[in-house]
Amino acid sequence: MLWIAVHLPQLSLESFAATLDEARRGEAIALLQEHRIAAVNAAAARAGIKPGHKRATALALAPALVLGEADAYRDAQALQAAAHAALAFTPSVNLQAAEHTLLLEVQASLRYFGGLKTLLQRLHQDLAPLGHAVQCASAPTALGAALLARWHPGFEIGAHTTDLKLLAQRLNGVPVWLLGPGREHWEALQGMGLHDLSDLRSLPRSGVARRFGPGLLQDLDRAYGLQPDPCDWITLPPVFDSRLELFARADTTEQVLHGAAVLLQRLVAWANGQHARVGRFVLRMHHEPRHRDGGQPLHTTLEIALAEASSDADHLRLLLRERLAHMPLSAPTLELSLHCSQVSRGAPPNGELFPTPRSEREGLLRLVERLQARLGREQVQQLRWKPDHRPECSTVLQPAEVRPNAVSVSPAPAGCGHLSRPVWLLPEPQPLAERHFKPVLDGEPLQLLGGPERIETGWWDGAVAQRDYFIAATGEGALLWVYRDRLPPLEGEAAAWYLHGGFG
Repeated sequence: MLWIAVHLPQLSLESFAATLDEARRGEAIALLQEHRIAAVNAAAARAGIKPGHKRATALALAPALVLGEADAYRDAQALQAAAHAALAFTPSVNLQAAEHTLLLEVQASLRYFGGLKTLLQRLHQDLAPLGHAVQCASAPTALGAALLARWHPGFEIGAHTTDLKLLAQRLNGVPVWLLGPGREHWEALQGMGLHDLSDLRSLPRSGVARRFGPGLLQDLDRAYGLQPDPCDWITLPPVFDSRLELFARADTTEQVLHGAAVLLQRLVAWANGQHARVGRFVLRMHHEPRHRDGGQPLHTTLEIALAEASSDADHLRLLLRERLAHMPLSAPTLELSLHCSQVSRGAPPNGELFPTPRSEREGLLRLVERLQARLGREQVQQLRWKPDHRPECSTVLQPAEVRPNAVSVSPAPAGCGHLSRPVWLLPEPQPLAERHFKPVLDGEPLQLLGGPERIETGWWDGAVAQRDYFIAATGEGALLWVYRDRLPPLEGEAAAWYLHGGFG
């Protein structure tokens, strides 16, 4: 077996910083837990603030310090998103919430992804949009990989091994306090001069068990592969639901969009975890409760439906931006929640070097999505066929349906004739003069290229149409659609010619 451990050392701080705007993210930031500093960013560390400082001490060192409360629920939501991203690489993912660590059993996935190195690169790329610092290691045992990931920063080469003997050599230098029971007895272990795992292994096992309990030795054996280490696998929820509390109330749609971008990245991670794409999602903006007295709603709901399912976070954010730009906020927003239950499962479309009909159609679908988001669904219309042979009655304008197969005009029904018809017709047929039995436009005779296409219909509603349609060309080469009444309006008169449309 081969395990990859992904450790997120700054998860609590990063999940809080995600609620801040770009300007504040560059400032000194710290998290409080039980009135003491629990985590600091680089800017706060440069100011001399350290974990364990009191609140007053931290503010004395950096008066502009951005303080937030540690929140286990917020951390769990962020860690769950990382676990969803990991599920795209293997169905065997274990979540160690207390350690902010993920364990992936990837032996069966190596061949598919082209080896461990390529898999690690892909994993890092998929985790990067979530905005977390990552420490990663691989080993033949789950706990061994977890210890190396928490000990080695980043994606160091030395943290990756597939051999048990080499793993044992590297684990010997791991600090004892990284073991769960080791933290409980750290002062006693330090007093005995036991600093790393090799020191602990050199002691008699019976004495260690009596002094510190069996848990320390059990963890040690699991790390070195001397005992089995069963894990519980996580499963993806069938419906995506995530909530984000904003650090400051959002009074503008741009502030809402900033917070929604975090939720969209989590949504994409959830979709990728089941090799699916998002078809529809709902953003809910939760407002300040005090605005209820003025008749304001508790929340505002915004639904986004895609013409074609997508797992592109930038595209989803663009659609959301277009909708938010035309929707005034009824009240300041304190929290955001995102819900999605409609996905399209299957492999995403392949990337192509040269444009194909499929890729061009995808571009059209995204254009329709953006226009609908900006202008509204009723303002983006398409032609749909009706069962009527009269050209002026055979199509109707309807709102463009949000389906990949409904963006363009559907194929003409059977029986509409063998000649091509123009899409755009004149509002009313334009009468044409006749010269030598040919229609004349602007004093110039038209050349008939094809026809006739005879239409005799409409007797049931009083709008009888008895026409012979022709494709005609002007002297400049423009193609027109003309027709002649099959029967003259009055006995002894010539049948009238009309211009009904033109070809692009």
